[in-house]
Amino acid sequence: MNEVVHTSPTIGSNVEELVVNNTRFLMWDIGGQESLRSSWNTYYTNTEDLKKAGLLIFANKQDVKECMTVAEISQFLKLTSIKDHQWHIQACCALTGEGLCQGLEWMMSRLKIR
Repeated sequence: MNEVVHTSPTIGSNVEELVVNNTRFLMWDIGGQESLRSSWNTYYTNTEDLKKAGLLIFANKQDVKECMTVAEISQFLKLTSIKDHQWHIQACCALTGEGLCQGLEWMMSRLKIR
């Protein structure tokens, strides 16, 4: 995790494998451009078990001046209205890796509870 990876905006999707504390994560990055949104449903077939899943949101680009804060993103997404799932929003900077481990550690703690 302690490496800087130079990226460009996602077109389509990108999948990365990451191992943290002997736990393997498959990270899906799905392009968010408006022209790609009609294909999002193809990534969510056979996902019944996700009804029980925790929700981890990375508030990326926290290194950018005037970015939305975690509180602002939480309010914008109405996260406090989610009552049937555990959720966590983690400030991060994907460029430096700051905050990424903390978010994944939260997810690992949820997996241990199950």
